[in-house]
Amino acid sequence: MLKMIAFVVAAILSIGTGTFLASLIERRSVAALEDVMNAQLLQFVGIDANGLMVTLTGMAPDEATRFTAFSIAAGVIAPDRLIDRMSVADSTDLDPLRFSIEMLRNGDGISLIGLIPSDTGREAVLDGLDSLVGATAEVTDMLEIANHEVPRGWDEALQFALDALRDLPRSKISVASDRVAITALTDSTEEKAEIEASLTRAAPDSLQLVLDIAAPRPVITPFTLRFSILEGEATFDACSADTEQAQARIIRAATAAGYRGEPTCEIGLGVPSPRWAEAIEKGIAAVAQMEGGTLTFSDADVTLVAPDDTPQPVFDRVVGELEGALPVVFSLHSVLPEPVKIDGTGGTDVVPEFVSTLSPEGLVQLRGRVSDDVQRNAVNSYAQSLFGTDQVYSATRLDPNLPDGWPVRVLAGLEALGHLKNGSLIVQPDFVELNGVSGTQDANGIVARLFADKLGEAEDFRLTIRYDEKLDPINAPPTPQECTVQINAVLDEEKITFETGSATISESAKEVLDRIAEIVSECEGVAMEISGHTDSQGREEMNERLSQRRAEAVLTALLDRRVLTTSLTAKGYGETSPIADNETQEGREANRRIEFRVLSGPELEAAAAEDAAEEASE
Repeated sequence: MLKMIAFVVAAILSIGTGTFLASLIERRSVAALEDVMNAQLLQFVGIDANGLMVTLTGMAPDEATRFTAFSIAAGVIAPDRLIDRMSVADSTDLDPLRFSIEMLRNGDGISLIGLIPSDTGREAVLDGLDSLVGATAEVTDMLEIANHEVPRGWDEALQFALDALRDLPRSKISVASDRVAITALTDSTEEKAEIEASLTRAAPDSLQLVLDIAAPRPVITPFTLRFSILEGEATFDACSADTEQAQARIIRAATAAGYRGEPTCEIGLGVPSPRWAEAIEKGIAAVAQMEGGTLTFSDADVTLVAPDDTPQPVFDRVVGELEGALPVVFSLHSVLPEPVKIDGTGGTDVVPEFVSTLSPEGLVQLRGRVSDDVQRNAVNSYAQSLFGTDQVYSATRLDPNLPDGWPVRVLAGLEALGHLKNGSLIVQPDFVELNGVSGTQDANGIVARLFADKLGEAEDFRLTIRYDEKLDPINAPPTPQECTVQINAVLDEEKITFETGSATISESAKEVLDRIAEIVSECEGVAMEISGHTDSQGREEMNERLSQRRAEAVLTALLDRRVLTTSLTAKGYGETSPIADNETQEGREANRRIEFRVLSGPELEAAAAEDAAEEASE
């Protein structure tokens, strides 16, 4: 009996110990796996232990992640103890592939990185590069290809990026179907402005364009600043600084002297002294003390021109203080001028003058005094080289008593006039005045630097140059070629469709016409033809008439959208200019189209003659 009791107790103890040990193993297995899954950010994994066996459950986002989770678990627990019951999320719930290319170019070296659709193909991209930058370019191809649908706008974005890469030898271009980001380095601020304007005009309307075009700091020569207080108004004609800190100091000094605008000092290389800002602060304070005058810095040469009514003691005191305050490298030239009397005709005998006017049409008149025939011929030739041989009218007269340096002053004045769209120039022995309009924002600064460089110490001049943004090349209208490229890019993206067998534009084409109308309104005056084309179904005469009516319908639709159509003509070509095979449905669909093209001179004359003949017949 005692043996039986001992056996039962031993059995109970064995079962309890086994149960305890199994439970301990389960808890430790689950804890170990939970720790490692959390550390690897695989929280979707569910862990269930039953004795020595561990079951993994949960839904992995993809097959690769499921495999990773199982492999990590197998590194903690023996694989033969693991039961994999994890599932994988349906791939239809995943976001669609986003195609993109990173284009990196440094001279002849080009790298391509990204994912492109198989319908595009790497050959098309590489062939496009060869045609744009030449077959000698070294191309590093790291493109991947996926067999997915081509997203809307991808082809247009890719072509735009390839065209941009051609003109940007140092650039990075990121391409997506709806966005192109361009980072590039140019050689000058002028090139930077031209490239930004060109890319903005050429970008498809549906594309988001992000530009980061940089230019190195220019070398400013001469390093110039010109500050004036005339009739109580403080102005900058030119402002140069070597750092942002120097710019801030100059602006503070000008504000203290009464300046109320928002000057923009050009920051560049070539400063004659690291104490440039300090010297300018002293000079502006001197102008403020005299309550007027002009301060000009040309490198280390400083000219202070006082108002002609400044008392001599005040002039002497201010000049003396400024001479002592300027840093050592700067040299001061001070002028207390006689009152300036401007005749403006060039015919006065009191003060010799040379006068030139430039009309908005580009016509130039030269009047006033020159020393001799040699100088007259030089002035005429120089003016013709600037403005055109047929644009210059000369009525100058000879005066052998003109002061030394007169030819230099006249030629410098004409060069300055060449920076304006229209204006007038008056040159006197001790004074030069230039008035006019320019499409260059920094025209005052350009002319001020020119006069400071060419006129030497006799730098008493007055500039009144107004900036007109309509004349700025950045705001110039697109070229005829750019107009047709933009319009046809819209048509490549979505055609203008018509009701079957008629010239009635379908409702679905209204948005396309709205987009084309916006482009045509920016291309006012550009002679373009709206070309209508059909497939080869039906009689040739009928197709020609249908294509003519459809082209005229597009012209009328643009007119209804308040677009000036005087420079547009409509012409139907019927089936004579196919771009695809008329034997297939797809080919016939491609051939039924509307196109825009630029008209050449002879074509314009022919169109005008045709219109005149039609009016006469009516």
